Amino acid sequence: MSLLDADPGEGRGWVKVGDGYAVTKKPRGLDRSTFPAISFAPMEAIPQGGAYSPDFVMKPGDAIASGTYFERGDVLVAKITPSFENGKQALIQELPTPFGYATTEVIPLHPISDRHDPRFLFFYLLHPDVRHYVAERMEGSTGRKRVPEHVLLDLPIPELSQVEQKAVADALETLHRAISAEVACERTAQELKRAAMRVLFTKGLRGEAQKETEIGPVPESWDVVEFAEVRERLQYGTSTRCTYEPTAFPVLRIPNIEPGRVNTTDIKFGTLREDEAKRYLLNNGDLIFIRTNGVIERLGACAVFAGQPEGALFASYLIRAQLSLDRVDPYFAAHFFGSELGTSIVAGRATPAADGKYNLNTGTIDNLPLPLPPTVDEQREIVAVLDAIDRKIDLHRRKRAVLDELFKALLHKLMTGEIRGADLDLSALDAATKTEAAA
Repeated sequence: MSLLDADPGEGRGWVKVGDGYAVTKKPRGLDRSTFPAISFAPMEAIPQGGAYSPDFVMKPGDAIASGTYFERGDVLVAKITPSFENGKQALIQELPTPFGYATTEVIPLHPISDRHDPRFLFFYLLHPDVRHYVAERMEGSTGRKRVPEHVLLDLPIPELSQVEQKAVADALETLHRAISAEVACERTAQELKRAAMRVLFTKGLRGEAQKETEIGPVPESWDVVEFAEVRERLQYGTSTRCTYEPTAFPVLRIPNIEPGRVNTTDIKFGTLREDEAKRYLLNNGDLIFIRTNGVIERLGACAVFAGQPEGALFASYLIRAQLSLDRVDPYFAAHFFGSELGTSIVAGRATPAADGKYNLNTGTIDNLPLPLPPTVDEQREIVAVLDAIDRKIDLHRRKRAVLDELFKALLHKLMTGEIRGADLDLSALDAATKTEAAA
């Protein structure tokens, strides 16, 4: 049942957004050209997913040719497709200037009295049922549809007291702070990994002197070899048609290849004769390259197959490399080709295609340079450092996923009155968030 068809809870009813909010209008006679600096929010600066503040840019008043006037306390709602459906909106809590301007493609709403908490409206508008209801009432041509102001003002919203609105908003805000903290921690860990890669692939772990090579400085004891020297086989994948109907042979595709690892959450299956399938059967330690992509940074990204899903094959947009394991650890090679240096090398050698994509072939991969410590043990030490950071990244990613699901569930239950904001105690979560942010 849609939220808008639900009983809002005992003692509650439905009102319209326009009963508590109005569209903010520019004061008559305001001349923005007289202001030396005005906060401006283009569409790309409007956040999505629950963050409050836009990334303002400061513009001289006379440099703003057009825009939507807004004030502190306003909820800015993107009105054009697909920005509205994607949840682009902002809540102006902090504003370095007396007022601001935003893209013309937003609607600014302000509470008409102190008994309306704009945070409550902000979170209510994030509910997928609310987004769907409003999106169905957009007007205009395909690809340029917009939300009319009257649709937002006529939108049903649960009637809550000021105290209840605050309790609901406080609970959802606490959860969103926790989500934002996990996002920030994940971003920090990713930056740490990038920095570690820059050091590890140029200085190593032994503190030895460096030498100049075709790819820049590396430790003196390392070699820079062509990939062809350390692989036993390169092979294009199967072109069999894949579906979600489970058959004997799971087939890895481009969406399954992430830097260093195989993502098994979206697996398709192919139907091949057993003798044909054996040609494409992946083995533990195989390195799988993406060979064609419209995003050049993804080109050459490679994952190590670690046995899952069992009996997996690989599709034609991938290339399998079987390595000489006495010379190179496959995880070391995957980390290098996933580093800034490795991806820049691959991007520089890719072939642009007429369809806007970039391609690699087996010859290009064979000619890729690979810095190589003299022993596999030293390679594994470097892998261990980077794997530890990857585990940190994955931990924050998984915690964020759990919090995202909790946010969605709590948003629905709070709006329907199934759970009351005053009955929630999220102080432990809030304390943990502050501790993690401080760390």
